[in-house]
Amino acid sequence: MAKLTALRIEKATKPGRYPAGGNLYLVVRSPRAKSWQFRYMRGGRRRDIGLGPVRAVTLAEAREKAAELKRVLHQGGDPLATVRAERRQATGGVTFREAAERYIEAHRAGWRNAKHAAQWPSTLTTYAYPVFGDVDVAEIETDHVLRALQPIWQAKPETAQRVRQRIEAVIDFARARGWREGDNSARWRGHLALMFPARSKVARVEHHAAVPWKELPALWRDLDHLDGMAALALRFVVLTAARSGEVRGARWSEIDMGEAIWTVPAERIKAGREHRVPLSPAALAVLDQVRPLAAGDDDLVFPGARAGRPLSDVAVAKVLRRLGRDGATVHGFRSAFRDWAAERTSFAGDVAEAALAHVVGNKVEAAYRRGDLFAKRRALMVAWAQYLASAPAGKVIPLRRAAAS
Repeated sequence: MAKLTALRIEKATKPGRYPAGGNLYLVVRSPRAKSWQFRYMRGGRRRDIGLGPVRAVTLAEAREKAAELKRVLHQGGDPLATVRAERRQATGGVTFREAAERYIEAHRAGWRNAKHAAQWPSTLTTYAYPVFGDVDVAEIETDHVLRALQPIWQAKPETAQRVRQRIEAVIDFARARGWREGDNSARWRGHLALMFPARSKVARVEHHAAVPWKELPALWRDLDHLDGMAALALRFVVLTAARSGEVRGARWSEIDMGEAIWTVPAERIKAGREHRVPLSPAALAVLDQVRPLAAGDDDLVFPGARAGRPLSDVAVAKVLRRLGRDGATVHGFRSAFRDWAAERTSFAGDVAEAALAHVVGNKVEAAYRRGDLFAKRRALMVAWAQYLASAPAGKVIPLRRAAAS
């Protein structure tokens, strides 16, 4: 490889690092991802400097740059410091914080979830900026990333993984903008994966606690005896197998009572596409009960205590506590619905998945499946409502406050 030619570079497709002489290496990640790298030792540590992709830097240019850096090394200097100084002069210097802020601004419009958009600056401000926020993004090394993640990797594994992913995204953004070259210091595979235990090894993944589907009829009977907007919202959540946020944000303009269809807009669906929900007679009955309570509000089906604001997730969750189900979550009803559909019905799995607004199959399969299985989903939701109401009626004893003596 020391006698590299343009043809040999083009034919090098096997991933690896190939010496090109004079501390210069050709790094091949895939047939279309090839770059130049200058590698040297200083102070007992190996250093790698990216010199740019093959498509932008010719072999002659890469060798010329490698020769310059080798002269710096022989003269007692640090080639990495030289390269960083050149980059700062060319770009004006961009700190990690500045790069992150520009990344967030560039992507904010594409984030449908307001909570997700708020978490980006919040987590970086808490965990990354104190360690290297003011460091030039071109100079962020693995040690910087390790110092930010090590204190929380075992204590807060989920948060730590998200912080790492966000740091990685910002560094990739900086590389794309020309503010940085070389490998991503926050990449996982083949890098940080060798320094940290996987999240699955640190803590078990916690799924949303669900009420076992066999217990749902009894729970439904008790829920049917509760009054109030939050209890009605929870009943609608269960009957439609929808997410709590989708229900709490529902508007009357989305509901066609005549056709018994609720059309949830794409911006409120996790998959990012409009979802039609068939409404069973039981679900329509809930809406009939809600209508007088929500009259005069700003189109919201389940308004909260504050005018113009939807019911809070906390209010809906409190209903489960009133039912003595402290360990269960509202989201867990979706899991219970899926288990019931698999265990107790003959409906195909993709019908149940479509009812949950999950993306079915891979992209190729989805491209050929144009329909949304609506007629089959309507039958499924009717069967679901009938199952929920299948518990024998219990004796309800109204509680009255004892009269003062």
